[in-house]
Amino acid sequence: MATDTTLPSPKGTTPPRLDRRARLVLFVLCAAQFMVALDFSVLNVALPELGRDLGLGPSSLQWAVTAFALPSGGFLLLFGRIADLYGRRRLFLTGLAVFGAASLLATFAWDPASFLAGRALQGLGAAVIVPTGMSLITTTFPEGPRRERALGISGTLLSLGFTVGMLLGGVMTDTLGWRSTMGLLALFTLIVLPLAPGLLTESRTPLRPRLDVPGAVTVTGGLLAVIYALSTAADRGFGGADVIVTLVAGVALLTAFAVVETRSPAPLVSLPMLRRRTVAFGNLGGLVTFSMMSTVVFVLTLYLQETLGLPAYVTGLVFGVQGVLSVIAGTFAPRVIGRFGAPRVLVFSLAGQGLFVAALLGLGTQSGALLATVGVSLASMCHLGAIISYGLTVTSGVPDGEQGLATGLVTTTQQVGLTVGIPLLGVLATTRESLFEGIRMVLAIDAVVVVGTAVVVGVALRRVRA
Repeated sequence: MATDTTLPSPKGTTPPRLDRRARLVLFVLCAAQFMVALDFSVLNVALPELGRDLGLGPSSLQWAVTAFALPSGGFLLLFGRIADLYGRRRLFLTGLAVFGAASLLATFAWDPASFLAGRALQGLGAAVIVPTGMSLITTTFPEGPRRERALGISGTLLSLGFTVGMLLGGVMTDTLGWRSTMGLLALFTLIVLPLAPGLLTESRTPLRPRLDVPGAVTVTGGLLAVIYALSTAADRGFGGADVIVTLVAGVALLTAFAVVETRSPAPLVSLPMLRRRTVAFGNLGGLVTFSMMSTVVFVLTLYLQETLGLPAYVTGLVFGVQGVLSVIAGTFAPRVIGRFGAPRVLVFSLAGQGLFVAALLGLGTQSGALLATVGVSLASMCHLGAIISYGLTVTSGVPDGEQGLATGLVTTTQQVGLTVGIPLLGVLATTRESLFEGIRMVLAIDAVVVVGTAVVVGVALRRVRA
């Protein structure tokens, strides 16, 4: 077995291998992240059957997704900071327990209210697991090749979880029913939770400043309002009074949060940290890569099944190829980052993702399955590079005492990106008279946004080296 080391490896060499305990720690943390990513997509295919079973009408089905997305995106920063102050391991274990209990509640739900309560509690557990898991990774594995390798594995599993969820959701719903999708998440928790206490060590900031309550209230309320507005707009459009009111309220609360943070003695988000170019523009790249890639997966699912009329299992094979190539990309990404640096890899990964999405504009109404498979797979490989490199870009150089803040921003970016992409662009595809033309419009906008972001991030980080 290779000797574990914290010394940086020479540029371009293979990152040092992890010892047995380090691999077990990484397994626990990555399994928890994978479980949360799985939860974002595993239920999607099961929604029609779920609605029939529990009596949720078509207009109410979106709440099966929104009930999870609201707390999971809204409470991330708050729990990331609480973990810094009171113990990351303690909060991580609490989040796992809440997530597991909530998954059991959703599995055995007897009516819409009990099911939505389970989904909301799942989201709350996810809001604890994701930032604490990420900060435990960055504080357990020192900055350098070991952290690059750990975040590479974590990023790969995070992206793979979304794809695997789509595949498993269809298979399990057809064979075992929709409840099995929630039962799978409970099973994951039962595997991870018993292992975690003996492997993870406690970490927190050496100082214990007061929690920034006004900041916590404004940022949590603002994120909840914005995510609610975008999720509702995906179902009913942007013209509803509740959508407009909550969107305006969300923006106002987030503006108030920025003002509060300038005056707080112990801010939830350190504005000087946001003034770091690596933090600000790294998170911009992360937000764009997550939101735009989730949108591509959504519209391609519509294209393959609604436009080409392909069966669900063929669609599953397309995304299965995407998942395999994503794993391959995640394996090699740390080596590429070690050679060229995270900021540079982030820029080129974003550019590649945008260009391969642009290639999907060649899809036709009669054929296009092969182009869709190749295009989305190559775009996903670049997407994996962007995920891993943006996490490293944001967290590199940040002191251990502020890793919870930095990783809270990273994971908030991930969750908000996964949440807002489909409501913002997916609605354009589903509300146009021609679905195919709507899909083409979304793909074109998607490609322009990603390539444009690559240019902006590249200019901003041109002087930054890993």
